[in-house]
Amino acid sequence: MSLNIYLPDQSLLRPRITVFGVGGAGGNAVNNMIQSNLHGVNFVVANTDAQALENSLSEKKIQLGIGLTKGLGAGSLPEIGKGAAEESINEIIEEIVDSNMLFITAGMGGGTGTGAAPVIAKAAKENKILTVGVVTKPFHFEGAHRMRTAEYGLEELQRYVDTLIVIPNQNLFRIANEKTTFADAFKLADTVLHTGVRGITDLMIMPGLINLDFADIRAIMSEMGKAMMGTGEAEGENRAILAAEAAISNPLLDNVSMKGAKGILINITGGLDMTLFEVDAAANRIREEVDSHANIIFGSTFDKESEGKMRVSVLATGIDNEEVVIQNKSMNKDREDHSINFSEVSNKNFNHSDNEIAYYKPNDPGEDNLNSMNHNKRHSHYKTDNQKSNTIPNSEHKKVYPNRNDYWDEDSFNIPTFLRKK
Repeated sequence: MSLNIYLPDQSLLRPRITVFGVGGAGGNAVNNMIQSNLHGVNFVVANTDAQALENSLSEKKIQLGIGLTKGLGAGSLPEIGKGAAEESINEIIEEIVDSNMLFITAGMGGGTGTGAAPVIAKAAKENKILTVGVVTKPFHFEGAHRMRTAEYGLEELQRYVDTLIVIPNQNLFRIANEKTTFADAFKLADTVLHTGVRGITDLMIMPGLINLDFADIRAIMSEMGKAMMGTGEAEGENRAILAAEAAISNPLLDNVSMKGAKGILINITGGLDMTLFEVDAAANRIREEVDSHANIIFGSTFDKESEGKMRVSVLATGIDNEEVVIQNKSMNKDREDHSINFSEVSNKNFNHSDNEIAYYKPNDPGEDNLNSMNHNKRHSHYKTDNQKSNTIPNSEHKKVYPNRNDYWDEDSFNIPTFLRKK
């Protein structure tokens, strides 16, 4: 009698990571990630706009709320986006149920992303999936109402995700110039999601001296609230320090300090020429920025294409963690009865003055966020040719009650089909 032993396919033993793009902005982010040939990740897009779905490069697509929207979009109304996601909840669960980790990416302030993303996050939480939200906030020129809608959507989303990373679109002005196209500016924001996902997948699937497993990732990210993520790349002399500096001091950083972070994930990637002293220098530079009691998990991988270069990725979680824990405890007491009703929010009367709207001034160097970074001058590294980086901050959330009449007729990230065809 012979004993046959079968080894399972290695791909079946790897954690299943899904990136879920919601709405127009989320769909665009997924398209950019697919075009960059990111491996080891499953992609799903969902939208209320049938025409936008047709233009997606993702093989898996979900038409949200066919009965509610008829494929014509959410019209910048979050309550429509929420209702559409609830109508299609079975399809959503079918696509995410086998995932170990889920990244939800969307643009806050519009209809589909703002309304549907929390519904998807809630379904993921109920299925015990480690969930990370990576979302954008509107430009200042989009108006105070859209910003308030985004903040309220962020508050709802944070109820369900383990970790939330917010990219303020306004900060793109810090790294753009007069020749930067509108499309290229959004690609810069999308690279934050790309490098963050890549930093995690590389640690688990690429060869290296120190690889991490999914349990390590979960320990850093589970129930951690606000987070920031950064990646820096450098070559030449002092490449280790330069890459580490770039990872922790990107101009996209929005007044968020790593000092209070409860968990830090560090991934250092390089070619076979990467030395022990360089790894030590990069890791210690990051360690200097965080509390001595922070849980630091370190990994290092090799990449043949990185010969002569070093790439440092940092994920800091649990920023302002005490406040998040308190909020979550109060929210979780009766989440179902107190979940945000976007239709009620939209019908509230809310009068705001013009001075509540902030505008970008190209010649005004006195912006609070920009000045806050001048004390360390780390952002000067981004002007060199041998560095690339992407860091994502979070911002504080405020409760607001928008007026339905303030909604824009056109959503920059989610234009319905019937408007597009005019």
